[in-house]
Amino acid sequence: MFLSTIRIIKFSLQDISRNVWLTIATITILVLALLSVNTLVTVEVLSRHAIDAVKEKVDISLYLKADASDEQVASLKTQISQMAKVKQVLYTSKADALRYFREKNKDNPEVLTALRELGRNPLSPSLIITPNNVEEAPQLINEIKQIKSEVIESRDFADNALILEKINDITKKISEVGLIIISIFIFTSMLVAYNSIKVAIYTHRREIEIMRLVGASNNFIYLPFVLSAIIYAFLGVLIIIILFYPFLGILQPYLEVFFMDYNINIIEYFVNNFWLIFGLQFVAVSLISILSSWLAIRRYAKV
Repeated sequence: MFLSTIRIIKFSLQDISRNVWLTIATITILVLALLSVNTLVTVEVLSRHAIDAVKEKVDISLYLKADASDEQVASLKTQISQMAKVKQVLYTSKADALRYFREKNKDNPEVLTALRELGRNPLSPSLIITPNNVEEAPQLINEIKQIKSEVIESRDFADNALILEKINDITKKISEVGLIIISIFIFTSMLVAYNSIKVAIYTHRREIEIMRLVGASNNFIYLPFVLSAIIYAFLGVLIIIILFYPFLGILQPYLEVFFMDYNINIIEYFVNNFWLIFGLQFVAVSLISILSSWLAIRRYAKV
């Protein structure tokens, strides 16, 4: 058994070394396929962080009358806070609203000049309501619409509906693109493995005939090609690991600038999930390669 295993490994390595250009071509295509998959993983992680960041900013604004008393505001705030779908309610006074407005328009002197010429604070106090779950925001908006209070001057729901629609659209498109790329990856891997084993069988056709004549078992003939397919998968994953981490190192500084207010470290994500990401990729490529090699052998080696 041990001797047979050694011979299977030997024949597999001989096959790889004899068809070195085929090996390089096969591994290159597998690396390109894995590069597409890992790029998709990176985009999906960044998209999820971006969507979570947007979800944190989704809120509902109730603008209150300027003459509303503290007791009326506190009562309304308590009523809304007790709703099951509400995460928190923040009160913004007229002074706070004016300060935020000036900060937001600090680079727009025309707006600040117009505000000074007005000679008064035109902004209203407000309650900023954050939902527990952004998916429940439409239901929460309907509940807030039912609130009857004389201190409510106006309600702002339009921007939130637009944001929610965009979030759902982005999530759907990412899922669709992911399915397409994964399908292409599976098809490409199967095609490459199938043709590689086909060429290997043709190259070793005389050796296979001799093996049959001396009574070699089907498994002994089949397993070197299977092992070659697994080696292709291992080398493909190893090379993508070597290439992809430097790429992440180049990408990370740009992410820190783009997501300035959020702690997004894509390198840390790939390090923490190393075995999950690349282990699954190795298993998937190996299974696809084994299936493809089995199909090629059944057709061309007549096993």
